[in-house]
Amino acid sequence: MYCVKPGSLFLIFLAYGLVMGITGLAFYGLAGFSQGGTDTLITPDLQLLNDPYIIQILLFSIKQAGLSALLSVLLAIPLARAIYFLPRLAGRTLFLKLCLLSFVMPTLVLITGLVALSGRSGLLTPWLGEDWNLYGLQGILLAHIYLNMPLAVRVLCQQLNHIPDTSWRLAQQLKFNRWQLFYRVEWPAVQQTIWLLLAFIFVLCFNSFAVVLALGGGPASTTLEVAIYQALKYDFNLSEALTLAWLQFLIAGLIFLVMARMGKVRWLSADTHSQRWQPQWPVWQRHVYSAGYYLSWLVLLLPMIALLPSVIDARVEQISLAVMLDSTLYSLLLASGSAILATLLAWWLLLAVRHAVNVHKPGWRVLFQWLATHTLVAPAMVLSTGLYILLLPLIDLERWGITWLLLLNSVLLLPFVVSQIQPRLLQFDQQYHYLAQNLKLSPVQSVQVIWPFVRPVISSAFSLALLLALGDVAVFSIFGGSERMTLPWLIYSYAGSYRIAEAALVSLLLLALCAILVWLFERSYHRPVKGTAAAPRNSTSEYNKQET
Repeated sequence: MYCVKPGSLFLIFLAYGLVMGITGLAFYGLAGFSQGGTDTLITPDLQLLNDPYIIQILLFSIKQAGLSALLSVLLAIPLARAIYFLPRLAGRTLFLKLCLLSFVMPTLVLITGLVALSGRSGLLTPWLGEDWNLYGLQGILLAHIYLNMPLAVRVLCQQLNHIPDTSWRLAQQLKFNRWQLFYRVEWPAVQQTIWLLLAFIFVLCFNSFAVVLALGGGPASTTLEVAIYQALKYDFNLSEALTLAWLQFLIAGLIFLVMARMGKVRWLSADTHSQRWQPQWPVWQRHVYSAGYYLSWLVLLLPMIALLPSVIDARVEQISLAVMLDSTLYSLLLASGSAILATLLAWWLLLAVRHAVNVHKPGWRVLFQWLATHTLVAPAMVLSTGLYILLLPLIDLERWGITWLLLLNSVLLLPFVVSQIQPRLLQFDQQYHYLAQNLKLSPVQSVQVIWPFVRPVISSAFSLALLLALGDVAVFSIFGGSERMTLPWLIYSYAGSYRIAEAALVSLLLLALCAILVWLFERSYHRPVKGTAAAPRNSTSEYNKQET
């Protein structure tokens, strides 16, 4: 009989208690706010839902998210087909790594590059026409497409790689034309994924904060996330902040429920499928695919390259290297603390999932897995708002805000870390669980046995968590102190005071850190495990589907 040791049981309860406690406190804060210990309770004001300004914010949030998702997927489809049908394209693997970097790149790095490229004094602005304006819906859509199209490309490439060679050979024997090939072979392989991508990217853009904060350009281009931040930090209108937070949570939660019904996809793993046979396409079509592919290289690299002229023109005497170094160390410290805590929490949370799997309790497994990743449903700004309102009269947030920033960031990172570690742990249990039970290994021996098996995926999960934590803006905007700034917030402060050269320099520094982490992530994720048996081909298919 599989059992959990008392020490592990205590850690499981501690981990689940911490995660659920933070979420519970956030929603308790969202339920109301007693000001100054008086009997006056500030609660969400439902009458605000009839306010024309609130309705305008909601409609714009939905509009920009819908357009961003639609354009990102439509542009990704031909690019993914080009990469799939032309496997000998130069730099194909490197391009997929660039797509990962573009997706996880800190938003303010991209915004700085876009400002240098197409802002009011940008390099390409004279050729964009008089009607072009980066600050508004056009700029928001441009940034969102840049961030999310690479995600769609990676996902669609993987789905196309799942098409068996026999399907293409049968289609050739039946003499399908190009339209029939797409409709009968390609479309069934990507249909569900496309709908899921549309929903997922819609949620990402609906919850967008930094892009709209920097490129919104005014009240007409404000989303719910930015409106919550403004209500808290500028207007101190707690009732409005509560109302907007609940509104955003309900809409985002509804969309996540729809996504859960549609299924899940794996997007972080690289393209490792060995294509043995491909249909032959006309020469003109291959040239079109190649041109689109190399043009995409240019598009993805342009915002990064655009940072260089601003850095070259910068005056060294005006750049505070001490501030940059302090912000770098501070960012790495906060991101490392959040990533370490998230990795430890994920390990302890997954102990319960493994136990439910090994004792054949699928219902408990689903429950434990949902509890471990439930923060996907609540946007960062919603949880931050609830905790901020709850803790404001109780503690000194200027002093203790950094502690809550670390805790909240680690909880928000959990879904990504869990999705990386879980399949590997369940694969280990499926292959070696009964052997380990019969050998009656001690806790230390158990760790010595399992560590070589999970070390690569632990390393990749930590790298991903560190990468995501480095780019945090939403949580820091609420709980961050005024004395020290992280690199993303330093970029925002420089750009806000029109110090573009300094902002570009800090952006390049942060981009270099992210590129190193992406390289470490890709290297760790696909590192072979020495000394362990390969998993049966279909033995972990059920668990692999659980990756986000």
